[in-house]
Amino acid sequence: MTREVRIVDPAETLQDAARTMADIDAGFLPVGENDKLVGIITDRDIAIRAIGTGRTADAKIRDVMSQQVRYCFEDDEVGDVLYNMADQQIRRLPVVDRNKRLVGVISITDLAVNGETERSGQTLGEIARPTAQHSQAI
Repeated sequence: MTREVRIVDPAETLQDAARTMADIDAGFLPVGENDKLVGIITDRDIAIRAIGTGRTADAKIRDVMSQQVRYCFEDDEVGDVLYNMADQQIRRLPVVDRNKRLVGVISITDLAVNGETERSGQTLGEIARPTAQHSQAI
């Protein structure tokens, strides 16, 4: 898990989000407001939901972020986290404590390089399967 997580504000621009992603070499940022996790923005959100629909770099993060935040708890079992990633077809999850305070982000890569290679590979296969659940159609 990555514990040092940059959080962006929904009032920031897409250009701000893209610059932050470039600075930290990430394609995923938690969005927070008033000390609460309110969304997620990814590089794909910027490319497809924003640029693909004609929005400009000065559009607000809140206009294209995913508001439905899926997360896991820091004390969840690895198998449960992998199952949820596969079921929801997501590669990264915010990690929260039992008070729902953000403590980090975990990715399928984090799990694969830390001893869960086989199960991570199976999970990635499930994540990559074609479905309408995460259609990028605009």
